[in-house]
Amino acid sequence: MIPLREVFLPDEAATLALGQELSESWRDGGLVFLHGDLGAGKTTLVRGLLAGLGWSGPVRSPSYALVNSYATRPPVRHLDLYRVGSLDEALSLDLDALFADSLSLVEWPDVLEGTFCPDAVVRLTPCGDGRQAVIESRYS
Repeated sequence: MIPLREVFLPDEAATLALGQELSESWRDGGLVFLHGDLGAGKTTLVRGLLAGLGWSGPVRSPSYALVNSYATRPPVRHLDLYRVGSLDEALSLDLDALFADSLSLVEWPDVLEGTFCPDAVVRLTPCGDGRQAVIESRYS
């Protein structure tokens, strides 16, 4: 992975705007790992990304459902693996089928490290009153 960029996000509006901007880069689909502590802005970033793809409905964290799907172009699968305890448990979700022909955004992807190779990784960390986003990609 090579860093594409680092961005300071002073507030929720900036996080939404970054998500909208990233939607342009990921219109062909792919697998994106989203890292960050609870409340870091992962779902807010997804909300902005979905808006950039034309989604106008509600966007909720898939913490309990594990997977939320959105009928956009490309279709978006938003996964939250926080409560998934092992790779075997994650694989029981039929991830290959979920990831096929979609843009798959995975929060808490640690259980998948070494098994799936993401096209991009976004890391959100607290920084002063806002957050810092580091975006890495397999592509230059």
